Formats: sequence, C-alpha cells, structure tokens
Amino acid sequence: MHGRAFSVSLFVALAFAACGGDDGGKSDGDGGLDAALEIDACVGLGCQQVSCMGGGTTSISGTVYAPNGTLPLYNATVYVPLSAVGPLVEGAQCDRCGATLQGNPLVQTVTDTEGRFTLDNMPVGADIPVVIQIGKWRRQIVIPQVASCVDSPLAASVTRLPKNKSEGDIPLMALTTGGADSLECLLRKIGLDDAEFTAAGGDGRVNLFTGSGGTPRFAANLNGGAAFTNATTLWDTVEHLRAYDVVFMSCEGGQNPGTKGVTALQAMSDYSDLGGRVFMSHWHNYWVQNGPGEIASVAQFDFQNDIGDVTADVNTSFARGPDFADWLLNVGASTTLGKVAITDSQHTINSIDPVKADSWISVPAAQAGGNPSIQFLQFTTPLTEEPTNRCGKQVVSDIHVSTGDDSADNIRFPNGCTTTGLTPQEKILAFMIFDIASCVGPPIGKVAAH
Repeated sequence: MHGRAFSVSLFVALAFAACGGDDGGKSDGDGGLDAALEIDACVGLGCQQVSCMGGGTTSISGTVYAPNGTLPLYNATVYVPLSAVGPLVEGAQCDRCGATLQGNPLVQTVTDTEGRFTLDNMPVGADIPVVIQIGKWRRQIVIPQVASCVDSPLAASVTRLPKNKSEGDIPLMALTTGGADSLECLLRKIGLDDAEFTAAGGDGRVNLFTGSGGTPRFAANLNGGAAFTNATTLWDTVEHLRAYDVVFMSCEGGQNPGTKGVTALQAMSDYSDLGGRVFMSHWHNYWVQNGPGEIASVAQFDFQNDIGDVTADVNTSFARGPDFADWLLNVGASTTLGKVAITDSQHTINSIDPVKADSWISVPAAQAGGNPSIQFLQFTTPLTEEPTNRCGKQVVSDIHVSTGDDSADNIRFPNGCTTTGLTPQEKILAFMIFDIASCVGPPIGKVAAH
C-alpha cells in the first residue's frame, strides 16, 4: 500500500542507523537503504493514502448517472489519476477492455447494476481528482476534501456524465434521422444540451444528417434553422465515417437500398473494423443483411408482420446478459427479472449465428407467430479476428423509441421531441447508447464475449 511507504522507509532508515551504518545513507549494492527507498517510495497522491485501524478504509461513494442526472449507469469506471489526464483521440479507433486508462490510476473501480460505486483506499486531503468514464464519455471532478478512514458520499450533480463540452468529454456522434424513429429525441432525453446538436462540420458532439423521410433541418431558434446534410454523404466513404466515434441510424420505414450501395456497405464495414460503433434501428438491418464478407451471415432474416406489444426475454447466457437483466429491473425498465415489455415489436430476424453475435433480447416463437424474433443483437468486428482482437461494435435493434416523438420530414428538430422522461422501452435503448460507446470485450470479471 502506497500509504505505508513513508513509515516502512523510516523504519528501514532507523534500523540501518541502529546497526551502525556510516556511509551517509548510500547503499552497498546488496539491498541497503537506497534499495528500500526505491522500492517503497510512494508517488504523488499515493503518499496521501493511509492505513486505518480495524481494517477500515478511506473511501468515496456515489452513483454514476447519464447526463440527465436520473438514469443510473452500469459498468462506468471511476478512478483517481496519479498524473495528468490527456485529451481523448477523436474518431474510430481500437479500444479494447483492459487497456490502460489515462493518468496512471492509483485506485479504480466500476459501477454495479444500480450504477453505484465505492472507491476504497482513497488518498486523504484537499482537492483530490477523480475521473468518471465510459468509453469516450468522461468527466473529471475534484473533491474539495477527503477525510481519512471514513466514506465520503458524492452528490449526483458531480457524478453524472457531462451534458455539454464545458463539463467534460462526449464522444463525437453522427445521427441520421428517419421517418419511423426518433433517436435524436432520445439523445436529448438522456440529458444532452441542444447546443451539442449541430449539422455536419459543426462544433456540437452530435452531427445530424437527413435520412429517408426524416427530420431535415433545425428549428429557426436553433443553429439558425440550418439544414442537415444528406445521410448518403456520411456513409459514402470510410473517411467520412471514421471521423465519428459512434454512428446512430434512425429507422427510415424501409430499407431504401438505393441509398446504400455496395461502396457504402463496404465503407460501413470498414469503419466498424477500425473501431467504429454502429447502431442500426429496424430497417437499417440492411447493412447487416447485405453486408460484405462475414457480416451477412451474422443473422438469419425473415421479414414477417409486426408482432405488436409483447413481453420479451432478456438473454442471460452471455457475459453482459445477467447484469443487463439486473439493470433493467433496477431502473424500472422491467418488473420481472429477465422479462421486458416491448411496444410495437417488429419481426425481421429469426436467429443469429451464436459464434458471431449475441442476442440480447428476443421474443419466443409462441408469441411471435410461430417463429422466434431477435429484438436486439450485438456483434464485434472484424469477424475474421478472434473476439479478443476485435475493435468495433454493431447493434441491430427491432425496438423503436415508440414514445410519440415525431421525426418526420415536415418537422424541424427539436420541435418533434415533445415527451419528457424516459419510458421503460427508452431505457433499454439508453443502456445501449452507453454500452456501444464502451470498450470492446467483456466487463471486468466476465468471460470473453462475441
């Protein structure tokens, strides 16, 4: 323990002196005083860690929330850096779980399925820095005073993720609108400020693009009513895509293959392979069904009539499954562990290749017209690599926002975002907004996932 370094080194020094050492504290090369000091010397804030009587500890605790300050977040990392935390690299890059966090963490932990954390063995004193992070969502705070050998609870106002750039780091996201879903409204409801929504090339952390049938421009009081760039200019080349950390695509009400040619399909695949994150709502399943190489074999498609309102199963047989089910129950998105109600459920996928992808939510065949229906699936890429060597993520969702918010092409953003608060179904999607941004690989303590 770093906090013991001073007392250990002092003991060694006194013992050395008591033995008659007279070389001015220099080591004889056989493990003397300098060796002990070099091994045990604390560094920076590590010198402020202390040993507590009776097995106690100095700690901070709290709950990490989405930017809205009300939705607890699972698997967020909380740590104390020993050195300066540098800027995050923007755009697609390989971010595997287990990579070293910036700032050489002194102590660290992750939030549980209630979003809670306790960070033990904290340094004692004034102005202690703490970092809260999920992928490229990151907030750095300073705790005015940490008292020794007690727990110091933190308020939700300081443990939520940033609403805007002035509060911290937010991944750069591209979002394409669509006439059958309103993911742009969901990003507002998780707490992002309107100022963070801009057209392509703007300084906001969410760049909006017009998809088929979707909202085409801002309201007059936001960004001067500027028009969005067409979505085809986003996915036409991997160079355009790779500038973004995450790409969200709202359902367009149809696959619209005329806007997604062979070049675009390859570009989306290449973007994911580089470490990009792709979220596809409903009919954007076209990117997988017709994707290049191994991608087209991830799922078995079967377009059937909509299922309607159903109770679906949460798959708990893969790494994140049990925690996902617990989280849904804890945040009120589920009333029965492992079950979740879906409004206006769709049916486009019968099954997946379990070697290549994970099914998160599905509807049993008995409730889905005789064939099972995969409602939510995720896979990592490149599929030609072993899971531990993959960099990107792709999510296909047959679950819509389904709240009454309107994203049609005669509506200007954010005028169509009329509802407040997150519905249980929106909480499912909100979980994925943060999970897709997280590192690729299993959560801490879990087995490797696809």
